[in-house]
Amino acid sequence: MPLTPVLTTRYAEDRSWTIETYERTEGYVAWREALGMTPDELVTLVKDSGLRGRGGAGFPTGMKWSFIPQPKPGETPTGPAAKPKYLVVNADEGEPGTCKDVPLMMADPHSLVEGVAIASYAIRCHYAVVYVRGEAVHAHRRLVAAVAEAYAAGHLGRDVHGSGFDLDVVVHAGAGAYICGEETALLDSLEGMRGQPRLKPPFPAVAGLYGAPTVVNNVETLASVPFVVRGGSAWFKAFGPEKSPGPKIYSLSGRVVHPGQYEAPMGTTMRELLEMAGGVRPGHQLKFWTPGGSSTPYFTADHLDVPLDFDSVAAAGSMLGTTALMVFDETDSIVEATMRFTEFYAHESCGKCTPCREGTYWLTQILERLVAGHGRATDLDLLTDTCDNILGRSFCALGDGATSCIASSLKYFRDDYVALLPPDEQGRLGRSLRLEPVGAKA
Repeated sequence: MPLTPVLTTRYAEDRSWTIETYERTEGYVAWREALGMTPDELVTLVKDSGLRGRGGAGFPTGMKWSFIPQPKPGETPTGPAAKPKYLVVNADEGEPGTCKDVPLMMADPHSLVEGVAIASYAIRCHYAVVYVRGEAVHAHRRLVAAVAEAYAAGHLGRDVHGSGFDLDVVVHAGAGAYICGEETALLDSLEGMRGQPRLKPPFPAVAGLYGAPTVVNNVETLASVPFVVRGGSAWFKAFGPEKSPGPKIYSLSGRVVHPGQYEAPMGTTMRELLEMAGGVRPGHQLKFWTPGGSSTPYFTADHLDVPLDFDSVAAAGSMLGTTALMVFDETDSIVEATMRFTEFYAHESCGKCTPCREGTYWLTQILERLVAGHGRATDLDLLTDTCDNILGRSFCALGDGATSCIASSLKYFRDDYVALLPPDEQGRLGRSLRLEPVGAKA
């Protein structure tokens, strides 16, 4: 199908971030339509659309909304159903290479505000918080201004458009900790505590912000909701594959001619996106790339035709993540790139659990030694063993993500690691390989 801008449709408009431009281009029409529906009808609509979370995990959005305990008709609510409901927007975009939510908040903040309003109504929430990464100063200011405009126009506040529905939206700036991109660490940060992941269960849907039922959604997820309401579930499912439908913003960076944000249907391949971006820089060839940021296993040129949707990427051995497509060519050292990513995770580890706190530190030491040319023949196995001791054993997904680039780089480019070893260590590695009996590790 031809490329049709949806999420980025207002990016080229003059003063696209203002409410005047937004309302002139059918903004807040979906919000008025939503107020004419019941909350349950809205949840069903989003479920039927197949919209999946755009923050990385790809969990079905409508299903997440339906998990919020609601009081039964005619009964006095008790337990979690009796508590207030909260909506929290995860705008703490900090994954290396990811640049989709900040441009959206800069160019079209009202699409997020409208999505927040619709989602809040659907889950019967009267207080929503947008948690913005502190370094994104300009995006934070744009969003604060957009919320103020929405209040002034009657889209937020008391008795919105005479519906009897009340909604307050607060924009909160975080302190720039990557770990706060994890939903429960984000909730702790909002409550004034150090941002560290919580033990799950209970999940936020039962005990989230202030111990009350909470939905945590990504910026791009909620910005998609007004289009689902206006276009309907069948229209939305016309974009992309059946199990991962909808338009998507892909971030291309690195060794491409025209880096930037590209909107295309889910399931678009990297080959097609590279064509949109002008290809790899002239005179060079693609070596490796990330399908979803530094926390997802690398792909190579052999994966250019993998459809970039949640299920297809997972079947190919990686994760779609945040669709941060970082492109590297033959002049780039995969070992050095992996070291830089690992240094980031070691720095951003919250320190709560031993596998991540200690494991990322030692992974960094090994990789730095290899890049400096002082590696040992045993370092490659040591890297693998250390990754094995982190994967699946850390408190949250940060530890798992830190191992992804290492494990995949060793899988596809082990020879690049060997080439960095001193000659005597390469010889020792060769001897150890020759002396190992066939089937010894079986």
